[in-house]
Amino acid sequence: MEKSRAHEPNFVPAALTLLTVVAVISIGLLVFEADLHLLMLGALIIVAVSALTMARRSPRDIASAMIRGVWRARVALIIFILIGALIASLIQAGTVATLIYWGVTLISPGWFLPTALILCCLMSIATGTAWGTAGTAGVVLIGIGSAMGLPLPIVAGVVVSGACFGDKMSPVSDTTNLAAMAAETDLYRHIRSMTYTTGPTFIIALAAFALAGQQFHAHALPAADLARLTDAIESTFHVGWLTTIPFVVLIGMGIARIKAVYTMAATTVAAVITAIWVQGVDLGPVLQALWQGAPADTGVDSLDSLFSRGGVTSMWFTLVLSVQALALGGTLSDFGYMRSVIRGLLARVRRTGSLVTTTIASALVGNLGMGEAYMSIVLGGQLFSTKYDELQIDRAVLSRSLEEGATLTTPLIPWTTAGVFFATTLGVPTTDYLPFAWLNLLNPLMGALFAYLGWGLMRSERETSPELAQR
Repeated sequence: MEKSRAHEPNFVPAALTLLTVVAVISIGLLVFEADLHLLMLGALIIVAVSALTMARRSPRDIASAMIRGVWRARVALIIFILIGALIASLIQAGTVATLIYWGVTLISPGWFLPTALILCCLMSIATGTAWGTAGTAGVVLIGIGSAMGLPLPIVAGVVVSGACFGDKMSPVSDTTNLAAMAAETDLYRHIRSMTYTTGPTFIIALAAFALAGQQFHAHALPAADLARLTDAIESTFHVGWLTTIPFVVLIGMGIARIKAVYTMAATTVAAVITAIWVQGVDLGPVLQALWQGAPADTGVDSLDSLFSRGGVTSMWFTLVLSVQALALGGTLSDFGYMRSVIRGLLARVRRTGSLVTTTIASALVGNLGMGEAYMSIVLGGQLFSTKYDELQIDRAVLSRSLEEGATLTTPLIPWTTAGVFFATTLGVPTTDYLPFAWLNLLNPLMGALFAYLGWGLMRSERETSPELAQR
């Protein structure tokens, strides 16, 4: 370990490399609208050259770091593939069609946004996965919103807000458990700590979506359009309670705290059986749909677009881009770029408010550079824990801040695994839904504000070491 750290870049070159990467990607994406795959390739070249010159690493070391970065997130890559198959199977089973049918007939457009937020929150708390929520409830809500004529960016913003709320607060969420472990604090103490900032944020976001939704009362479908929509669904799928069996399996296994990979696989199997049993589809076409989706012909363009989605091949764009982001993150993490940047920021911290703010900001910087939240959380836990002990701040505040900076911001960055996933799954670009993911945007600000005001700071239960006490 000491040998590997001997060649870590100092703060200035590490920060310059990271800023260059972020600038190349963001300017290329927002100004020149360049292909994100090409921009990520350019970022990989920039970091590789920096590692060769500043960190004095060999090409073989660089390749190994990239491979390790991808390998560490292998479960996420498997989930990408499963989500594609899951969406296609739920469409073939008629589950998506049934939920859209009920949604457009029962939910008022004016109350759609707050209802969608609550639904996504409950589902993600039960299942512990924001991605699973987006791939199931999120797809349905996008379909309902589209049918009602609502702006899809704000619908996607609601989905992202609700899905990430549950993923952050659920005791069965991987990021919730990871943050508690990284900060070496009790899981339920970590969740309790998050309620101080996330609770008020949720109430504000819910109220904001409720107010925003009032302008859509006029979007209620005319009787003729509603009949055309429901008739198109009924003529294509059998609509009824039996089609919700896969959804019940998904929720039930989530409540039982079964891992997301197994839950998604089992739900896909249940959906395949439902498609054969209820919809009368042959096994061959169902399996083909799992691979590349199946064209729909309902006579309604918006429904055809939605019901033709899914399939493993639909996730190739996401999968390839995620591999690039993970390879980039592996290099920046393993060669000490992120450690140097965070240590440089940490050296300037003297007060509680600035420590919490720096923790949140560092997790965000980690997401920008490393492409996913897991490494940001682990690295932040390693580097900040001693400082929290020194300032007598409970480590549950550290774990909370890591989630606010990492878990909530990663879906807002177009080149992270989560940003790419949500954009692909919901069919709305990250930059379009970002301004409407109000819970994700507000919660980190709320965490920093509360720290400066001294609110929600839990007393440390750890004994401060004599060395720290003397500082």
